Amino acid sequence: MSNETVLTMVGNLTGEPDLRFLPNGAACCKFTVASTPRVYDKASGEYRDGESLFMNCTAWRELAEHAAESLAKGMRVVVVGRLRLSKWETDDGEKRSMYQLDVEEVAPSLRFATAKVAKMSRSKGDGFLPTNVPDDAWDTATSTRPLVAA
Repeated sequence: MSNETVLTMVGNLTGEPDLRFLPNGAACCKFTVASTPRVYDKASGEYRDGESLFMNCTAWRELAEHAAESLAKGMRVVVVGRLRLSKWETDDGEKRSMYQLDVEEVAPSLRFATAKVAKMSRSKGDGFLPTNVPDDAWDTATSTRPLVAA
């Protein structure tokens, strides 16, 4: 990742993750993370909320599906990704730009919560299965561990 800006952000999801599938079958999950720093006000001797940063995030493929299934509005998350600048021009000729985060990792923050992790393993197709479920019972049956009908 040379010459790319990698960013780690901690904040809360502002809405439910939006999972969509592109025509080629790739999963895309978009969500927004809001991060508000606490700032110490010397005059009053108290902490107050600072200026909020809202970051649009995009996860792809399996990560997108896992994020959509695991995360919900209001959850505190830790997101790691590549900062990307998008530029475009409106129909009126105005130039616009926006920073986004292409997500490489996302996880719930354990600072104020607990989480249970369910490890996924590759299946024979493109998807994932929990590790405690065999991909195919006929493939896993052996002479020492025969297939048992349920």
